[in-house]
Amino acid sequence: MDTLLYLTRRVLQSLAVILIVTVVVFCLLHALPGGPARGILGPQATAQQIAQFDHEQGLDRSLPVQYLYYLRTLLHGDLGTSYTLNEAVSRLIEQRLPKTLVLTVLSALAGLALAIPLGMWQAVRRNKPVDYVITTLSFVAYSTPVYFLGLVLVLVFTQLLPWFPSQAPQGDTLGQVLSQPNALVLPVVAGAASMVAVFSRYMRAATLENLSEDYVRTARAGGSRPRAILWRHVFRNSLTPVVAMLGYYVPVLFGGALVVEQLFNYPGMGLLFWSAAQSSDYPVLLGCVLVISVATVVGTLLADIVQRIVDPRVKAGRS
Repeated sequence: MDTLLYLTRRVLQSLAVILIVTVVVFCLLHALPGGPARGILGPQATAQQIAQFDHEQGLDRSLPVQYLYYLRTLLHGDLGTSYTLNEAVSRLIEQRLPKTLVLTVLSALAGLALAIPLGMWQAVRRNKPVDYVITTLSFVAYSTPVYFLGLVLVLVFTQLLPWFPSQAPQGDTLGQVLSQPNALVLPVVAGAASMVAVFSRYMRAATLENLSEDYVRTARAGGSRPRAILWRHVFRNSLTPVVAMLGYYVPVLFGGALVVEQLFNYPGMGLLFWSAAQSSDYPVLLGCVLVISVATVVGTLLADIVQRIVDPRVKAGRS
């Protein structure tokens, strides 16, 4: 019963945050220089064209009525129309979002697969030379901009060592992208580097904290082997803060994807956002902002749910 109440409250909180996000995006739309009509039609539009556009889009009504109309169009999946590509924004995002999700999920999985055992290894070898070396490398990886790391990867692994193509997988469909795994390696590595640096530190701290708990000393006194204690007991309990932080790391993953996609010419939503920013395609920009914001809220919600499953000690009253 407590779990159901906890999940219900978290879902309601997430819906409230999404509603606030729509208000912010609506305000951004009306904060465009000269208003939405001028921003969309361009500086050459005449006053008559602007008035006609405002009437067709309902922009000559009061702001509360406009917001309700905007909310209704969102519920119907209408994010507007790109005036540079002359295509529905929802259609553009529908084509690009799966590719971005593939890139971010692969980057996250690769980052976690390396960060979790690396952090545990550091904790076991605390204050030894290997711990200091990995810590230093983690700080360097965390402080290195994604675009610089990507350029280094391109220079090393496409020029000096021509092992991978310099361009990410191309294609209109997700199947075409997945059919070129060799071209996914460098974008995934670039996206996963900072995640390894961050989450290995979280895992190290969580493992050290759990190694000092009473249940570990009890297991040692009972004759359990150190490896069994580490993987059967400490591992699961140490995952809790990592899972909790994973949801909050979603916007960082999407932000990194924007740079990675532009650098490797990957046909995802990040490249769509970049191209829209270059051409001041405001409907596409705001549509991408809205989708990424919703994805962040959903990611946080899923992280809370998984955390509840991983660690039943999480109280129902905790948000």
